[in-house]
Amino acid sequence: MTSDHADLDHSVDIDKHVRVYITVFVALMILTVVTVAISRLHLSVPLAVTVALFVAIIKGGLVAGYFMHLVSEKKLIYAVLVLTVAFFIALMALPILTHSSGYWVHE
Repeated sequence: MTSDHADLDHSVDIDKHVRVYITVFVALMILTVVTVAISRLHLSVPLAVTVALFVAIIKGGLVAGYFMHLVSEKKLIYAVLVLTVAFFIALMALPILTHSSGYWVHE
């Protein structure tokens, strides 16, 4: 009898996960349609890039969070992610900082 109860709980748990995956999939499809629709609006380039990056960040967050299971990970994973983002920002800022201080000026 406990085996039947455990099987039922496992089945309900699987149904819950499948429902979440289908919901995320539908959200990704809607965001893809939004991306295509925005590209048809002929916005100015800076605005179009900003909106496209915003939609891409949301889609990337959904993929990383649910399909890569980062939603249920420990805090150490998030700490490593924050450290990676900090180093990425530092590396992207490095050319700006060295260019404004004159290191790239050819004499």
